[in-house]
Amino acid sequence: MITKRIIPCLDVRDGRVVKGTNFQGLRDVSSPVELGKFYSDNGADELVFYDITASAEGRRLFTDILTQVASTIFIPLTVGGGINTVEDFDRVLKCGADKVSVNSGAIRDPNLVRDAARLYGDQCVVLSADVKRVNGEFRVFAKGGREDTGMEAISWIKRCVANGAGEVVLNSIDTDGVKQGFDLEMLEAVSNAVEVPVIASGGAGCKGDFITLFKTLPKVDAGLAASIFHFGQVQIPDLKQTLRDNNILVRL
Repeated sequence: MITKRIIPCLDVRDGRVVKGTNFQGLRDVSSPVELGKFYSDNGADELVFYDITASAEGRRLFTDILTQVASTIFIPLTVGGGINTVEDFDRVLKCGADKVSVNSGAIRDPNLVRDAARLYGDQCVVLSADVKRVNGEFRVFAKGGREDTGMEAISWIKRCVANGAGEVVLNSIDTDGVKQGFDLEMLEAVSNAVEVPVIASGGAGCKGDFITLFKTLPKVDAGLAASIFHFGQVQIPDLKQTLRDNNILVRL
């Protein structure tokens, strides 16, 4: 059985970690450098860093903050936001990222995933899919959840994986920040459609939500969350021990 990963997410705007609900109503949380170090020291398996307004504002990702975060942590770091070219991949990898996450950039240029995978390997390319239900269909959204692309999500995700995305982070806009549990229906559809690791994002409200996720959908490789970790509602060491007590394999 593959070890399940627990991944905190830093949504960064103007150099600060923020958090909202359904991608709206963002409020200030902390310094990404301080928070990243805390998670690295307290049992997180990986860390995700999103510059959440880079694509919407049409600019490149803030690399100074990223470099500081990367230099203070000792776990794998995935970075996204404003990744539009293979040069952007190169830039953030040189800042200390281990993997690069693409969403709007891949929508704008469908060849980006393929080109980056050829240069840096599939394991480096993460597809971050922001998905929301529209008229009963799973729909892909761009620019931090602001723009409906009109594309059906499952076929889009399959296409990106075929082009070389080595991992999929599925961000359910419907459950983001709601704390009523992960979007199991959406996650099941994606994990049944691809053979690469799938990371669940959006909806975690308590330790039990992670147990439900991994017990219900054993194909899902990792659980990603933000606010429940940021505001201390769930401590990662406690969560991992609870998962282990429920016969879910994690690294303690």
